Amino acid sequence: MNKVHKVYTFFTLVLFLSGFALVPGSASARTPFQGSPQQALVLSGGESTNPREFDPATTHGSGNKLVFSGLVSFDPHLNLSPDLAETWDVSPDGITYTFHLRENARFHDGRPVTVQDVIYSWERALSPELASDTALTYLGDIVGTKAVADGSAEHISGLQALGEYTLQVTIDAPKPYFLLKLTYPTAFVLDKANLESGQDWYRTPNGTGPYKLTEWLRFERITYQANPDFYLGMPSIPTVIVQLYSGVGIRLYEVGDIDITGIPYYAADRFLDPTEPLHNELLTGVNLCTSFVVFDISQPPFDDLKVRQAFSLAFDRQKYIDVILSGKALHAIGPYPPGLPGFDIGLKGLTYDPEGARKLLAESKYGSDLPLITYTDAGIGSYIGADVAALAQMWQQVLGVKITVENLEPNFYYDQIQTGNHGQIFHGGWCADYPDPQNFADVLFHSSSAQNLGGYSNPELDTLLEAARVEHDVTQRIQMYQQAEQIIVDDAPVLFTTHPLSYILVKPYVKGYVFTPIAVPHERYMWLEGK
Repeated sequence: MNKVHKVYTFFTLVLFLSGFALVPGSASARTPFQGSPQQALVLSGGESTNPREFDPATTHGSGNKLVFSGLVSFDPHLNLSPDLAETWDVSPDGITYTFHLRENARFHDGRPVTVQDVIYSWERALSPELASDTALTYLGDIVGTKAVADGSAEHISGLQALGEYTLQVTIDAPKPYFLLKLTYPTAFVLDKANLESGQDWYRTPNGTGPYKLTEWLRFERITYQANPDFYLGMPSIPTVIVQLYSGVGIRLYEVGDIDITGIPYYAADRFLDPTEPLHNELLTGVNLCTSFVVFDISQPPFDDLKVRQAFSLAFDRQKYIDVILSGKALHAIGPYPPGLPGFDIGLKGLTYDPEGARKLLAESKYGSDLPLITYTDAGIGSYIGADVAALAQMWQQVLGVKITVENLEPNFYYDQIQTGNHGQIFHGGWCADYPDPQNFADVLFHSSSAQNLGGYSNPELDTLLEAARVEHDVTQRIQMYQQAEQIIVDDAPVLFTTHPLSYILVKPYVKGYVFTPIAVPHERYMWLEGK
């Protein structure tokens, strides 16, 4: 998952399928595509072996926005836009939302989308049987969701059907970001009959989105065809093809086999050079992402604040960025990435200070008598990634600490992390699901959050975050989240490392592509011209 807990890159479809261990395949044995490549947008990617990543209710990514959709979505300019819901009303007290569904919305098999489909999808996402670790994060503001999640109720009491196409949703308090949460896949609408057709339902999904999945050849290709009955209008690009495990993205792009690709950091300088023939096809951008490593404060020695601070001060960000990331990332000293509301350029972080690190470690209750420390990562066998090796080397050189690295199978890494199957340190990170600091501070560091994977708890922070949830004065709200950020940094529950950058090549005949730091359904806004 790109070693970032929430996986977002530069393109919805590659994002949905990418980030997993590659399996070599024979190009000569591939089944030829029966269609016109000139009418198709062609991408490359991989596919997970974990079925939960293909289910919108359990995925750790941004979901398949070609096939599925929800009540609302973001457009390429990150404006909140009507989707399955044509309009909505909000009560004066800010706790009751009334959504009016489009009467022309259909599943891919032609069946109308109704309020009961929304209720079914959300209740399924929250069901104890499904055990989604994201459902409460995004739907938990709705009254009655916690009772469904813990098995004490079968239905969400805060949902009421006022008709076939009118849904009333009651939340527990007036929260200005509630609608933004409904853009996440957990809130996508699914077809009950499709899900009950068998455990491989996701290979023949009956969605509501702009494209229909028409072909899935394992380790070869996934093909999508434009949905002619899409309620927002049939997409201009007739076909989207994802070539699975077909080779290195840059090479495929150079020979014209794919139309869009990401550029690894080590190759970015080539395309940033104005004399490079492909320079004019390069797009760059700053993601709304923050990479970090998590300290499990329930395990020694990271239950000691001074140990956590010492490990943070022993980290040389500039050296790490220069050597490991070819200089293609930004320093991260707090959770909020540049461009996110609330980003504070004056934040006081725990920056590189070897002497200070050694002093704090000596002052800790452990001193130099530290227990064996294990770093859990996603990987195969005994291979240690360069990023983890760099961290371990810095901690050993500055603090004299030896780190043992254990790898978990990449496709199931986050399932294992969520269940607590990890050492005292493990790789994390977060990319914005919606452009609001609540999505970082509250979702990652509130004591009761399902995404607070290191067991961090600070009652003062919890109180502040709970007050910020219902603060409607924008200036005051931002100040509260900046105050929360400083508390988080001082408590050092994680070591913030970098804010990633994106480098993307896009063919000139692909029109309408806009770089967005949050995954949106780009394909329905794009067209091909002169391919």
